[in-house]
Amino acid sequence: MTVLKIVLLVLIVVTSLLLTLTILMHKGRGGGLSDMFGGGISSSVGSSGVAERNLNRITLGVMLVWVVCVVGYGLIMKFAIV
Repeated sequence: MTVLKIVLLVLIVVTSLLLTLTILMHKGRGGGLSDMFGGGISSSVGSSGVAERNLNRITLGVMLVWVVCVVGYGLIMKFAIV
């Protein structure tokens, strides 16, 4: 049981970092974090429609893995016999 908890915690940390990175890579729609990191300067360079759709899919997949890990870890913690 403790190995499963450790694996889920590692997955939560890794997917949290990946989610942060993929969200910051999205094309800015103006006035947000993307402008602070230079997204407003080159708004037309670097992100095409296909790249943005692929980034959306990657972000959604990482988010689903993160949600499953968080729910699984919560269930383990609730029903664990310690």
